[in-house]
Amino acid sequence: MPQVFPESTKHNIKQKIPVTIVTGFLGSGKTTLINHILTGQQDRKVAVIVNEFGEIGIDGQITIADDEEQIVEFNNGCLCCTVRGDLVRTLEELTQRADLDAVLIETTGLADPAPVASTFIVADEIKSKFSLDAFVTIIDARNLDRNLKDSHEAQEQLAFADIILINKTDLVSSDDIIQIEQKIRSFNPIAKIYHTEYSIIDLPLILGTKAFDLAAKLEVDPLFLDDIEHEHDAAIGSFALTSERPIDMNKFMLWMNELAQEKGEDLYRTKGLFYAQGFPERVLFQSVRMLTSMSRDRLWKDDEPKLTQFVAIGRNLDRHEFTEGFTKCVVAEK
Repeated sequence: MPQVFPESTKHNIKQKIPVTIVTGFLGSGKTTLINHILTGQQDRKVAVIVNEFGEIGIDGQITIADDEEQIVEFNNGCLCCTVRGDLVRTLEELTQRADLDAVLIETTGLADPAPVASTFIVADEIKSKFSLDAFVTIIDARNLDRNLKDSHEAQEQLAFADIILINKTDLVSSDDIIQIEQKIRSFNPIAKIYHTEYSIIDLPLILGTKAFDLAAKLEVDPLFLDDIEHEHDAAIGSFALTSERPIDMNKFMLWMNELAQEKGEDLYRTKGLFYAQGFPERVLFQSVRMLTSMSRDRLWKDDEPKLTQFVAIGRNLDRHEFTEGFTKCVVAEK
């Protein structure tokens, strides 16, 4: 895999560190893309900032990095609003910790990209050290229409993108893809569009492109440089469920499949790492609306507590109902 980030800033203090921001609605494939990038950039010093909407960070636990200090997580708050100050401080600390070649930022699926961009333009502490390279937005081809209907943020992410990846093209027809491109162009007539499966793409197409254009962004949102507080839909929320006891994954999958069919329109995203009965590895479960998947992750480490962490994100979800169903899947003590 060719190196596509600029050469190290170590010997050139005037060169700014490029920042690629990966956006996309819940379940579009952002973490998969981040892992794909890191796999192809193992000889570069790349810092990853992962922002999640839930109380517990799952994406940070399944992000691949040679050095765990390269990964910084922000949970239970969005970079576009509540933790923007934390972003500035973290970027300053990262520059002091290492000679970085690049920074990747994975926003929460509910983030408005404009306030994130403005941070790099108006914050004196970081604008002299970092430059925005591109906003890469991933869309879920299967659920684009519903996501755009349900979420103003999904519309903003599409309109603000420099590069758009139509992901999960294997789940839709060629005619569907033509209609998807037409829909995208109604929001964003100038972004480059690529088709992907499992977020796999040639990295030179999305990294080191210098695709971010401030003038174009001001046309999309003339006020995005103003410090305007971003508010999320109050009906959309998240919660986390945990267990130190193993989980019966057969019971869990039956329960979740029924739940996804019943509440698929409102159950935007679930994800979790499971201490699963009968499995020596961590088990990764994910769902996007009505689609669910389960896969084996890595083996548990010797010094790692075996624990299940499960996060649900959606509209008007009943935490008590989820807790009751989840508890029935916990293996009882003998």
